[in-house]
Amino acid sequence: MPRLSEVIAELDALWPPERAESWDAVGTVCGDPDAEITRVLFAVDPVQDIADEAIALGADLIVTHHPLYLRGTTTVAAGHFKGRVVHTLIKHDIALHVAHTNADTADPGVSDALAGALDLRVTGPLVPENNLGRICELDRPETLAEFAARAAKRLPATAQGIRVAGDPGMTVRRVAVSGGSGDSLFGAVRAAGVDAFLTADLRHHPVSEATQQSPLGLVDAAHWATEWPWCEQAAAQLDEISDRHGWDLRVHVSKTVTDPWSSHHTSPGAPN
Repeated sequence: MPRLSEVIAELDALWPPERAESWDAVGTVCGDPDAEITRVLFAVDPVQDIADEAIALGADLIVTHHPLYLRGTTTVAAGHFKGRVVHTLIKHDIALHVAHTNADTADPGVSDALAGALDLRVTGPLVPENNLGRICELDRPETLAEFAARAAKRLPATAQGIRVAGDPGMTVRRVAVSGGSGDSLFGAVRAAGVDAFLTADLRHHPVSEATQQSPLGLVDAAHWATEWPWCEQAAAQLDEISDRHGWDLRVHVSKTVTDPWSSHHTSPGAPN
């Protein structure tokens, strides 16, 4: 069995920590470098439900996309929910490793996994300078409504579902995709000349301005749903590494929905 340090070295080769944004917090949060690793669990969020799942699974290592302590801390006391995660992991000899913005800009990275989940053909990066996002083509033209339905069918279900801005009947041939929050990329999306943009966390004012400036179709999915496909991609990459080294690792992908939204309601609304 490999030691944690050996597995982390391979993960860092996939997602070099130096490629992370300066504000990010990637790398190993807890774990003994000399501990043997037999079972690995991939997930989006390092929350208590995932720690509990790792215990039930018998995992020695959790790899998440989102950091546990993005802004740092002065305590890991178990009275705080993040500290409780740390205590749980250490008590059960489970390591935690994070690949966040360094996985966003990897090749393949988070947006490649999102494109693959939607069965799109990647033609290049949306932002070449940092390899962020992807420009893709559909096998055949679809309406914006059909493209949104494709996303709803192929991405994990969440309370939010899929939101659409733009003419539902417009023709979509080329699209941009970006896993996670993407409304900072509207300039690059317009410059790319795509028909539609699929991402997450789209806000009112950026969407309003984007739809006024051009006929761009927008498809907004839940943040967690756009990044979960990366877990499957990353697990497959580690499986290949394990086979190459003869490690015989057991690699799993969590299907626990850690999207924070729990329900969705519609109503006729209040009178104007």
